[in-house]
Amino acid sequence: MDVFEPLQADDPPVVAGYRLVARLGAGGMGRVYLSHTQGGRPVAIKVVRPELADDPGFRRRFGREVKAARQVRGAYTAELVDADPDGVPPWLATLYVPGPSLSEAVDRRGPLPVPAVLWLMAGVAEALQAIHAEGIVHRDLKPSNVLLAADGPRVIDFGIALAADGTSYTATNGTIGTPPFMAPEQASGDEITAATDVFALGQTAAYAALGKPIYGDGQAVNVLYRIVHSAPDLSLLPEPLRPLFARCLAADPAERATPAEVVEWCRNRLGADAGGGPTVWREITGPEVAVPAPAHEPTRTYPPSPVPASAVPTSAPASPQPAFGWPRSSPEPEPTPERRKARRRRTALIAAAGVAGSALLVVALAWSLSDAMKRIGDRRADGSGASAPGPDALSSSSAPGSSSGRSSDGSVDRDDSASAAGSAGEAAASQETSEDPQPEVFAPLHLGAENSLSLRRSDPQLESRKGEIRFGCETVGCELKSGDAVFVQIFGGHGTSLDMCRLMLRNATKHSWPLAGAAAGSEICMKDSEGNIGLYVIRTKSTALPEIAFLQGDLTVWRNADR
Repeated sequence: MDVFEPLQADDPPVVAGYRLVARLGAGGMGRVYLSHTQGGRPVAIKVVRPELADDPGFRRRFGREVKAARQVRGAYTAELVDADPDGVPPWLATLYVPGPSLSEAVDRRGPLPVPAVLWLMAGVAEALQAIHAEGIVHRDLKPSNVLLAADGPRVIDFGIALAADGTSYTATNGTIGTPPFMAPEQASGDEITAATDVFALGQTAAYAALGKPIYGDGQAVNVLYRIVHSAPDLSLLPEPLRPLFARCLAADPAERATPAEVVEWCRNRLGADAGGGPTVWREITGPEVAVPAPAHEPTRTYPPSPVPASAVPTSAPASPQPAFGWPRSSPEPEPTPERRKARRRRTALIAAAGVAGSALLVVALAWSLSDAMKRIGDRRADGSGASAPGPDALSSSSAPGSSSGRSSDGSVDRDDSASAAGSAGEAAASQETSEDPQPEVFAPLHLGAENSLSLRRSDPQLESRKGEIRFGCETVGCELKSGDAVFVQIFGGHGTSLDMCRLMLRNATKHSWPLAGAAAGSEICMKDSEGNIGLYVIRTKSTALPEIAFLQGDLTVWRNADR
């Protein structure tokens, strides 16, 4: 199955500045495309279908759900990074997850083994905890909305189905939810709660274990009737999984397990068989897929030739427009008052961000200048640094008989003087630039319950817990902790420098750092009591099962860097 499909004639080339690279798929809400942020990070762009976008009620609900979804942070969710509910058409962007959907994986290899199903349920249940914590109910959890990354599942499209309910589109085509994965109360039109997602979790996991929906296939009305009026046949499932599925698929929402109970149950059952989990998971996800590079806007290499006025037809035939999206070359219509207000709000936000960024730059420059002046003062105080020559030095260098700066007749040799001055300047510059330690990069490093890291060693990874940087899971989502080192996570940044770590660590006091909001690509600065500074960039984070949780990432160390 091809992950990336080429763009078609009716696909827009750009969505709100995001240049599209390929199609990822389509669903009840719209089409999904691959694009990249300005920094090159791949994102999935979902463009809402026109028949939904034309409904004012949908736009209002879509805006509310997007606002809530922005707050969701979890290791097993695909983070929402950008959106415009008022766009034409509306769209949203989430981090792209490199991996197949659960439905694709099952279609390719068949039912999953029991350990993999337990890993799947624990990860999805933890994702539901993060989603429900923000007051969101997914409402459309199903195998195609669970992506299988190398370090665990990712839940996508949380809360968006709520925006589509009640529109003319759903009235014509039925409920947006998928019938084989609906809960009884959802199928019968009753109240939707967080327990509804737990029922869908049970159905999704049963699909993974059986290779087919547990309530069977067929016409939607027949499937929904079975969901509402009959109990699932649990004898079809592997025996070790039946008690948990009985709790998840209870007809009464009050009797269903909570996501926290699902996580705990899976952890306990995986305790004896945890060693083979990662291997099984890699077999399921398959080989890593290369993500296409960002698309670059073509540049014009020569000006267009002028067209004579006589060659322009008085009435051009109307060009066919795409069936989906918007005209490619039509001039932008006159903005409505609502659009003008939205533009003014965006302009104000951009201006505020610019002011904040300028203030941060001024603080950083002031700190750097103060730090440099302090170092120069210290060198002058101990006599080890170069200082400006005084009168005695000048008279000494020009005294008769000196071999420096004079020719045999006593006249000053300007070339030699310039050379000596240049050499002195180069030496001073060399001494100045040598103040910053050189970075030492170690990759990849594995950090788990049995080992640790030390910024003081030439080889920072220890196979014991004696290093000052340790990883533990006493808290939800696990954490980094230390007896003397301090931590700070850099949010929203990539390519963090030594100076940025210095600045952020200057007043740092936290000897532990929770990892619930960290994911692949997160950067964490750390400093030990001897002034060694490290930057740990997470590659893989697996924390659903604390007994076998781990981090894998790259560590850059600057020795004696805190001055």
